[in-house]
Amino acid sequence: MAGVRLEHIYKKYPGADKATVIDVNLDIKDKEFLVLVGPSGCGKSTTLRMIAGLEEISEGKLYIGDRVVNDVAPKDRDIAMVFQSYALYPHMNVYQNMAFGLKLRKVKKDEIDKRVREAAKILDIEHLLDRKPKALSGGQRQRVALGRAIVRDPQVFLMDEPLSNLDAKLRGQMRAEITKLVKRLETTCIYVTHDQTEAMTMGDRIVVMQDGIIQQADSPEQLYNNPRNLFVAGFIGSPTMNFINGKLSEQNGGVYFTADGLNVQVPGGKAQLLKNKSMIGKEVIMGVRPEDIHEEPVFLEASPNTIFTAKVDVTENLGHEMLLYLSGLGTDTVIGRVDGRSTTREGDNVKLAIDMNKVHIFDKESELNVLVED
Repeated sequence: MAGVRLEHIYKKYPGADKATVIDVNLDIKDKEFLVLVGPSGCGKSTTLRMIAGLEEISEGKLYIGDRVVNDVAPKDRDIAMVFQSYALYPHMNVYQNMAFGLKLRKVKKDEIDKRVREAAKILDIEHLLDRKPKALSGGQRQRVALGRAIVRDPQVFLMDEPLSNLDAKLRGQMRAEITKLVKRLETTCIYVTHDQTEAMTMGDRIVVMQDGIIQQADSPEQLYNNPRNLFVAGFIGSPTMNFINGKLSEQNGGVYFTADGLNVQVPGGKAQLLKNKSMIGKEVIMGVRPEDIHEEPVFLEASPNTIFTAKVDVTENLGHEMLLYLSGLGTDTVIGRVDGRSTTREGDNVKLAIDMNKVHIFDKESELNVLVED
């Protein structure tokens, strides 16, 4: 098994005005499950295809293990790739599909049989080995595609949106299966998705990309709790983080964030950091996660300097929780996530409080999170 290292990797297509992938630097450890995530066109799949050898690297060095592989053919990189489309041969049965790559490498027949049956057992598709792809469900086809990668016993698995063709319920099931599989095989895995839920639930580490540039590479917890900039904050989390435009000021010895319909105190540690960074008097963007907006009386009593009033335009009761779509803050709709047993209803004017210990403050010009320590 092996790690993968990208040093100052660029990809620029002939005739393009700018590079698709810009100065990507990553050190992916052996056995790490790394997820590349971002919107369509951000460069994540292009990065994966350069690692696979399916796209030429314009600039920079790519290492698999200790070997520079820029000029090594895909078949000689000791990687296995799982695609979104499954790419199964329709005229072959499951066994033949899984064995095909090994036959091309002239692996002995007994060894092929052993590897195929072991992989089929791991994936619980032993009973499907004689079936053709057309007789399989979407989830079964994806397992066969995974099996074809497993039998190669590669140093690195590369997966490009492998679950995007599945329905929501099956996607959730396959997320867990792939995570367990990669841990069991103890193999390095690089996984591409546009779905932040997939990224957050599967990756040891997540790389968020936008416009070909890595915005942040961190653990799921760090990305969620300490986003480096406005883009990462808005991309990670569902429902998305609320963003409220306002201004920081000093009032009665404290630091306050003020916007239309809102005047809330920033707690001591964060306030001092904002002072140290000369942010007082500046226009900023405050980021608040929906779960950090509270309606419980005990929270309102404990946080009198973070209370605001808003009108509930829409409620969504999801059973265990309720989403409140709020207006009256002079900005886009703000979403609050409260207990599913809440008695709040559409049309109500409600008092709510923000957990200011959890908020983020973004510089309006640079869009950087000024509360994240450098």
